[in-house]
Amino acid sequence: MKKIFFLILISLKTFGQKKPEDFGYRHMTFEYKNTIVDVLIQSKKGEENIKKPLFFFCQGSMPQPLLKYKNNVLYGTFPFDVSDFLTEFHIVIVGKPGVPVISDVKDLKNNYQYLIENDSVSRIYSDNNYLDYYVERNSFVINKLFKEQWILKNKLVLAGHSEGSTIAAKLATKNKKITHLIYSSGNPYGRILSMLEEEVSKQKNYDLIEYWKFVVENKNNIDYNGGDTYKATYDFSQPSALHLKKLKIPVLITYGTKDWNAPYNDLLYIESIQLGLQYLKFIPYLDLEHNYFPVNDKREPIHEVYNWDNVGKDWKNWLDKN
Repeated sequence: MKKIFFLILISLKTFGQKKPEDFGYRHMTFEYKNTIVDVLIQSKKGEENIKKPLFFFCQGSMPQPLLKYKNNVLYGTFPFDVSDFLTEFHIVIVGKPGVPVISDVKDLKNNYQYLIENDSVSRIYSDNNYLDYYVERNSFVINKLFKEQWILKNKLVLAGHSEGSTIAAKLATKNKKITHLIYSSGNPYGRILSMLEEEVSKQKNYDLIEYWKFVVENKNNIDYNGGDTYKATYDFSQPSALHLKKLKIPVLITYGTKDWNAPYNDLLYIESIQLGLQYLKFIPYLDLEHNYFPVNDKREPIHEVYNWDNVGKDWKNWLDKN
């Protein structure tokens, strides 16, 4: 079956009421700052209680449920092939605030987003969709999980893709339990630069600069206006390079050279050589975009060619050597 974007279809038996356990996930909930935190753990079947380290994945943007299904078919939760990791790790992912952990796709909107009346996000989501909420919440979850008997505490791999890479980079400086970091398709010099790179390429103008001035003037504003709040845009535009440059753990940075953030990953690559930051390892994927698809002449992704599983194997090979 063809894999389209992150939505890898997996055939399943017919279930009754849909819940994460039906699909083989362990579902834990915590309360953090008056929000309910949904945590999913995927383990190798039959080894749920065997002590293993955690592989903690920070997903990208948008208010999507972690689990999406249609007609008893589950859409993939992780973009990479988890079978490469399950022998060694329990894999963890945490849901978005104010978004159900599981949903039928018929109840979702464009890009599988969970939206409420007038196609707006929930207030819980918009109030908490900013960098430090995710960093502090994820650190809280890690500390909670480390109290479980089935967690081996000598190793903790933190991986983040896109927006999740920014979260992971800052989190790695805050929680000393983290031993390895994978930074995937982020912009180490901030989201706004990727947005500007794309705008200039497509429109040949700098209109986004005026938007950025307004964002800076309203950097603490969390009012929803149809996209990310000004606070979210401001926070995720702060340079992750500042965090990456001061880490003392092994770090893998992966990105496609056709991604709008590629020049800034290249810049960090050059700087890391100049500064002697040997703990930073880079894997650029030639002619691939943000989600590791090849692109056509218009720089549009060719979804028929799915490279995420190869990227996941590269992550695992790097972990095996570090």
